[in-house]
Amino acid sequence: MMTRRAHISLRAICGSALVACTTLAACAMSTEPDVEAGPVSAPKSARFTVVEVLPFDDELVNIFLEGRGFLRKEHMDAFSECAAAGYAQSQGLGFARHLRTNLSNEGGIWRADAVYTISPALPVGQHVIDAETMVESCADRRIPTV
Repeated sequence: MMTRRAHISLRAICGSALVACTTLAACAMSTEPDVEAGPVSAPKSARFTVVEVLPFDDELVNIFLEGRGFLRKEHMDAFSECAAAGYAQSQGLGFARHLRTNLSNEGGIWRADAVYTISPALPVGQHVIDAETMVESCADRRIPTV
């Protein structure tokens, strides 16, 4: 009988500990700022430059960008998406999919080297961009496209 009580007590303690840890984790998560809360708008001080658009083939493009006056890397990520969406539209295509972006910031000058697939049909995968919708969103957020 002693073993069964010890087992029940241990189960109760573990259950209480799990509830406490879950509650604590939820509180900790809710106090952190949510950077991804909405689309990033460009600050008025932002200066965007599309340095080069290098198509590898009909479905793959490398975009080189520069920016000045940004507060966070999210501005360059947004600029990269806008440039890719604009390029896809200029080629008569409806979608882009982000593959990778290399970012650097030296002396307040951000540089991005981004690679996207572009296609007429919705591609499979994550980070898919509807070019028409994105281009409209970019205009609203003061972020240029190609």
